[in-house]
Amino acid sequence: MFVSPTVTGSAKILIVGPVGVGKTTMIGTVSEIKPLSTEAVMTQAGALVDTLHSPGKTTTTVALDFGRITVDGALVLYLFGTPGQQRFLPAWRDLARGALGALALVDTRDLAASFDALGNLEDLGLPFAVAVNSFPDSPPYRDDELRTALDLLPETPLVRCDARDRRSSVGVLIALLTHLINTAQPAVPAVTESW
Repeated sequence: MFVSPTVTGSAKILIVGPVGVGKTTMIGTVSEIKPLSTEAVMTQAGALVDTLHSPGKTTTTVALDFGRITVDGALVLYLFGTPGQQRFLPAWRDLARGALGALALVDTRDLAASFDALGNLEDLGLPFAVAVNSFPDSPPYRDDELRTALDLLPETPLVRCDARDRRSSVGVLIALLTHLINTAQPAVPAVTESW
């Protein structure tokens, strides 16, 4: 894959969340290359173990989604979308290796479905931002209500997006990058005077 000579850095970013939350859509929306997708037809056997809140959804990610976006001509983000089902957790943890951070997509129609993904990120100690993907029938919640329901730390960014909209999706990636930069800054040592 060609990368511009102006690129001076790269970062691996995970896109996580439950089934049907918009991970594949977001990666496809922002990727500057043809995204890799491992979508497979959902089966009756899977229906017995997978919760689904997206009517008409017939496929699901079974390994990963992959895309790439260059930010400001200098930084390439390699986006890895994880499977949404908890039964794919071993693959999910493998995908997390070497990641700088993660974007957790949530759906207000079923906030509890996001608990596993958020818990996995916390277990890994991976810094993350939360993006509320909007759906036409999503119930509205205030940010403070969402923070309480999702048990987010005050410093965890909470943003809203439409995964189908490029500008909106890039905006949440920038919010994540800003968070990662701010949390990576070393503490400034106290200045002491010596005489």
